Amino acid sequence: MILVTGATGQFGSKTIDHLLKKGVKPSEISALVRNVANADHLKSRGIKVKVGDYTDYDSLVKAFQGVEKLLLISSNDREAVENRTAQHINIIKAAKEANIKYVVYTSFVRKTNFENSSIAAFQNSHAQTEAYLIDSDIEYTILQNGIYLEMIPIFAGEKVAETGAILFPAGDGKASYVLREELAEAAAHVLTTEGHGKQIYSLTNSTSVSFGDVATAIGNQLRKDVKYQSLEVGVFESKMKQFGVPDLYIGMFTMWATAQAEGTMDVVNDTLEEFLGRKPTTMPQFIAQVY
Repeated sequence: MILVTGATGQFGSKTIDHLLKKGVKPSEISALVRNVANADHLKSRGIKVKVGDYTDYDSLVKAFQGVEKLLLISSNDREAVENRTAQHINIIKAAKEANIKYVVYTSFVRKTNFENSSIAAFQNSHAQTEAYLIDSDIEYTILQNGIYLEMIPIFAGEKVAETGAILFPAGDGKASYVLREELAEAAAHVLTTEGHGKQIYSLTNSTSVSFGDVATAIGNQLRKDVKYQSLEVGVFESKMKQFGVPDLYIGMFTMWATAQAEGTMDVVNDTLEEFLGRKPTTMPQFIAQVY
């Protein structure tokens, strides 16, 4: 039995789709959800729905009974980053108590000097979870996923087609953006094939791109001139406030832009291509689909 946590989220639901495509029977898949009312679409496919919360240890132990393989999709808790670490440890402890034999964890791409990056707290949460999982004596695979291609339209702004401008303080930094759908497919591959025990995989695209590259790709697709301007962080934040963007999002945009400027996510690896059996979707291909 394979159990997928966060099963009604985008990553979890896509992973279940790919497990089914790979021939796993619905009766061999369980889905962990917080609210069973949101899981009718899973039940209708013959998938067993289990209720559990990352913060409720007893509910996790109960939900994990009879499970052999667990896909631990990292928490999207929007409070303190430390909450995520505590939730992940809760799940790993519950998995051990329930005698789960194998845990696959969706981590995030990381360089050796990540402690100095603008997303160090976020990455440290993953590093702490990885360390706890490795020390748990449960067989594991860690998937250090790249940043999603789906974030590019959010960073570029919803009016880029109208204004022909991208304002984002990422400098000339590059990141290896990758399609969430393909990361989910890779997770399904790991869950259904052998030889992945005690492995840490960097799942990124085969090339890294800058926002200058993004502007060029969007311009080519729209057949108009799109310019990228990397503003000073303070100027960028002031402009976002003028546009009425909430402070929470301004902080998020600044954090990820700075991380790209630092090259924190500029990691290129061919493991994802190997798992997919094809080249991952490139940034220009994604832009052509979205715009």
